[in-house]
Amino acid sequence: MNYKEARVYLDEVSKYGSVLGLDNMRELLERLGNPQDDLKFIHISGTNGKGSALSYMSTILSGAGLRTGRYISPTLYAYRERIQVDGEMIDRESLAALVTVVKEAVDAMEAEKKGSPTVFEVETALSFLYFKEKKCDIVVLETGLGGTLDATNVVKTTVMEMISSIGMDHMEFLGGTLQEIAENKAGIIKPRTWVVSAEQDPQAAAVIRRVCREKECRLSVVDPDAFQDVHYGYDRQTFSYKDWKDVEITLAGTYQVTNAALALEAVEALRNLGYSLTEEQVRKGMKEAFWRGRFSVIHKNPVVVIDGAHNPAAAKVLKDSLETYFQGKDLHFIFGVFADKDYQSVISMTAPLAKHIITIQTPDNQRALPAEQLRDAVAKVNPSVEAAGSIREAVRKSMENAQKDDVIVAFGSLSFLGELDREVQAMEGE
Repeated sequence: MNYKEARVYLDEVSKYGSVLGLDNMRELLERLGNPQDDLKFIHISGTNGKGSALSYMSTILSGAGLRTGRYISPTLYAYRERIQVDGEMIDRESLAALVTVVKEAVDAMEAEKKGSPTVFEVETALSFLYFKEKKCDIVVLETGLGGTLDATNVVKTTVMEMISSIGMDHMEFLGGTLQEIAENKAGIIKPRTWVVSAEQDPQAAAVIRRVCREKECRLSVVDPDAFQDVHYGYDRQTFSYKDWKDVEITLAGTYQVTNAALALEAVEALRNLGYSLTEEQVRKGMKEAFWRGRFSVIHKNPVVVIDGAHNPAAAKVLKDSLETYFQGKDLHFIFGVFADKDYQSVISMTAPLAKHIITIQTPDNQRALPAEQLRDAVAKVNPSVEAAGSIREAVRKSMENAQKDDVIVAFGSLSFLGELDREVQAMEGE
């Protein structure tokens, strides 16, 4: 199987959707020799901030000389982004070879009526094979959905769990209350490991503390009172946290300071577990960590920001960031979202900030909310709204409408931000 054939196969598998549960995953990995058992993991769950935490940790660990795998989803620019070692994407030949191996195991399972793995399960399995092949010292592993029944939760050799901010999202799968969602996210916690958590809502915090007690885990929590000298900016930000003075990060968004503190708490825990991470390595990793699509400035004059704010908690921090960085500026929004999200809450928080809003339908996804339906929902809060027929049309109209000192903000589903970025860059080259 070559790369093109491998991608066709993965696309075919993806049509079957996703199913929560670990039985198929365990069966598939058993047939592949359980490669995950030969790896060590930092496992990350949470609602918002997982990707940023992964970026900080994997950049620090790679910079410290540890061969570091990273597994992420979704991706914005290239399919192969989801599986990386030391920041390098899996190459096409390796992906094709490993898909061939995994497909044989899947075919055997289906022939024996032992289950049909989902595309996320297939991708997770081949990532474990790749990380083992590359002899990774540690893998930073992001959950796909939830925690307890997420395909990544088959791992048993976890060094540490990180739990980013927990909010209301995917309620149809994870539960209708914050407590139920927290139970699900905390499902990744393994006995006698070290758990590092963001500051949480009291309900979620109580769940995490209880699970840590039951499983005899050490728990470190970000202390909101330990920040000093915080300086925000969309090019660079600095802050002090506990004994860490004047830490510099280039990831933008006011919430990134707290995400960075989560990483610093994880660094201290890893040091206590025997990992050698020097101050210089940590500071360099924090500064170099990069996570495109999370309040990323992709153009200037006018400033264009892309952000994957698709749930109420993410919308709130997006609103805070826009009010902090761009006070007094005219804001133009490009907004697209999935129909199964709580987009009404996202609209109520963000739409009043905009001078004008263009809605789009996220392409090639059955869950996408039609641009016209989203426009009608936005119009109830901000009447200055129109629906665009394509992402290209939305970008061109926004660029025409915006003055040099204005700000264009594209947000909502992560699924359209990569294409939007390419359209912005294409206009720049004209």
